[in-house]
Amino acid sequence: MKIGIIVYSKTENTYSVAQKLQEKLMAQENEVEIQRVTPIGEVNPKAKNIQYENKPDVIKYDSIIFGSPVHAFSLAPPMRAYLEQIESLHGKDVACFVTKGLRFNWTGGNQAIGKMKKIIESKGGKVVGTDIVVWNKNRDQKIDEMIRKFAILF
Repeated sequence: MKIGIIVYSKTENTYSVAQKLQEKLMAQENEVEIQRVTPIGEVNPKAKNIQYENKPDVIKYDSIIFGSPVHAFSLAPPMRAYLEQIESLHGKDVACFVTKGLRFNWTGGNQAIGKMKKIIESKGGKVVGTDIVVWNKNRDQKIDEMIRKFAILF
């Protein structure tokens, strides 16, 4: 199976999770490619018309995993705008994860995942899994759990 892991990562935390996920999925004999969503310049939290240095094409993948940090208690604007600009995810199984720094439920993780799911489903994608990684002392355990959970999806 050809899997695309498409990630926006400003501090490299989300990208490091994507790399670990890639290793596991490749060990299962999948073809896995990480691509980065890269906006041009700094993006403020209320940005709407975001321009991209790199905007990955999803058409070549059988399945896709989207990863993004939480910004200002919501989905990071570069990932939100990128997802909104995708023409179609019809017929694709999609999983998504977010990383965040604050452990409390009200700090945006569920809201960010909900936003991703809504956009993905509006583009015809089927969300088969989601997860939230809190960047705290237990993050390695949480990352391992997420990887095990996603590995059985693909």
